[in-house]
Amino acid sequence: MAKAKIKDVAKLAGVSTSTVSLVLNHKGYVSELTKKKVEEAVAALHYVPSEVGRNLSLNRTNLIGVIIPDIAHPFFAALLHEIEIALYDCGYKTMICSTGEKKNAELSFLDMLRRHTMDGLIIGAHALHLEHYQEVDLPIVAFDRFLSDEIPIIRADHHQGGQMAANALLQRSPRHVVQITGAPTVHTPAHEHEDIFATCIKDAGVPLDSIVMPANAFRPEDFAKAAREVFERYPDVDAISGTDLGAICALREASRRGRRCPDDLSIVAYDGTYLTRLGPQTMTAVVQPIPALGRRAAEAIVCRIRQEELPSLQPLPMDFQQGETC
Repeated sequence: MAKAKIKDVAKLAGVSTSTVSLVLNHKGYVSELTKKKVEEAVAALHYVPSEVGRNLSLNRTNLIGVIIPDIAHPFFAALLHEIEIALYDCGYKTMICSTGEKKNAELSFLDMLRRHTMDGLIIGAHALHLEHYQEVDLPIVAFDRFLSDEIPIIRADHHQGGQMAANALLQRSPRHVVQITGAPTVHTPAHEHEDIFATCIKDAGVPLDSIVMPANAFRPEDFAKAAREVFERYPDVDAISGTDLGAICALREASRRGRRCPDDLSIVAYDGTYLTRLGPQTMTAVVQPIPALGRRAAEAIVCRIRQEELPSLQPLPMDFQQGETC
């Protein structure tokens, strides 16, 4: 049997195709009698409306873009998983853009939003210049990134996170702490945990040094290189802090050099993804509330699209995982 079309429904109901469209999209005034005729015709013909056509008539796509630096990175992979589930529950599908090693990928997604080929953007990458976002009146939500005063930011409480990481190491009475940090050129609230961590360590009178990662360096080999630099530059290091991949690479490099945790070296990770629980030692970690962050990002972008009041944008509290490396 051929698939029924909207004109078939209109013919059976004795109305125009535009009237059928009004009934299906719940737009405009249609009498109850006419509405009933259309609904009966839809049922009789087993008519299934075209989602594409309906969305075009409503000027929507039910598609939301999510831009992240690297889909293979454990933190962003876990966050994307939570965002995709939350958006699906809200009736939206997800289009993913991983900006790593892709020139102008972020700008392409922003242009798609301007052309209404998607309804909104959640932006967690750090590639595009901020001037592209100035005075942009579009449904955009930022994740851990400063874009403009008008674009809301979803984030965890990095001030609290920095204190947690520092306190965990200070309890071990370190003599020389090294922190693996992100590139300072990136405009992100996440730098706060590095700043607070450094302040706490220095206030305790403990020497502190840093290994600075290049911008947009998210591959395991980038962190392995940073871990080697830690021990080559500072052979007397006895405490290390860094994001999960940096901390895990430091643990592996320490083992290769005969250093043992927590006997003569303490390590605390920041993010607390599943990676910190996979190895032979569960890592001490400051844990970002990834499920809650994903839900809040999804709720915020849906509110922006629907022009509704935004949920609370206060930073979400961190958790702590006591492991065997500190």
